[in-house]
Amino acid sequence: MWDVTQRTDRLMLLDTASLYFRAYFGVPDSVKAPDGTPVNAVRGLLEFITRLVHDHHPDSLVACMDADWRPQWRVDLIPSYKAHRVAQETGTERDGSYPEEIPDTLSPQVPIIEDVLDAVGIARVGVEGYEADDVIGTFTGRATGPVDIVTGDRDLFQLVDDARERRVLYPLKGVGTLQVTDEELLREKYGVDGSGYVDLALLRGDPSDGLPGVPGIGEKTAAKLLAQFGDLAGIMAAVDDPKSKLTPSQRKRLDESRPYIAVAPTVVRVAGGVPLPDVDTALPREARDPEALDKLAERWGLGGSLQRLLTTLEH
Repeated sequence: MWDVTQRTDRLMLLDTASLYFRAYFGVPDSVKAPDGTPVNAVRGLLEFITRLVHDHHPDSLVACMDADWRPQWRVDLIPSYKAHRVAQETGTERDGSYPEEIPDTLSPQVPIIEDVLDAVGIARVGVEGYEADDVIGTFTGRATGPVDIVTGDRDLFQLVDDARERRVLYPLKGVGTLQVTDEELLREKYGVDGSGYVDLALLRGDPSDGLPGVPGIGEKTAAKLLAQFGDLAGIMAAVDDPKSKLTPSQRKRLDESRPYIAVAPTVVRVAGGVPLPDVDTALPREARDPEALDKLAERWGLGGSLQRLLTTLEH
């Protein structure tokens, strides 16, 4: 198990898939290895990590991975959870037709990314049965020092906690322009703090994750209800109180959504009890396996992207 005893340094947690996905679409696919294999996501991610280390000076760094991007325990509670992504992977649309075939040039780059991170010596953690979000949530909960979470996924705003120095660095354009998400920003944009973001997210729903939300209650209405009644439990108590100031339609929709509301918090909230392996999270100052790294650099044509990362790590 990962031991946080006496660890008070700054920990940076990468939502790795979120970042290499952005790199893939942000770097031209004309960036290729000598054999013609696209490596735009690989090189783009290395550039991202270089910039993050240079700008934010973490003492420890973990590349958190999706060992299971659609855990069965979440699907058991909400069967629609990420169900549309399964359809996309099987190559069918909802009506059973086949979309225009798009070559998958991202998936083959993931093993390359993993090999390079391992050779550099950057801790890489994925745990069977859990998403990267859950790994991030567990590291965050156990850390004793400041934590920077780098993700393009708003769901992780729930981990923001000013008192414990937990913030989310949310890429607006690459990682050169990051939204530093703290409780002040959350209250300004969403009317909630970090702990209240789970309630907001489940009420609002999220089509990209297959979370239906409560019909008729969007983000602004959810924020108003939370401001009025405090939290999800307060809102549901108001449903049962005929004197509360819910509109008839809100009361009806919330009442009809009880089955969803009963299970949604478990699905939306990141897990905090993931069995983390014993890993060295310290930021490497030199490559762990220089020989393997040289071979990877030559085979995949990583050139300046890798060298810039190694130079930054040395300083």
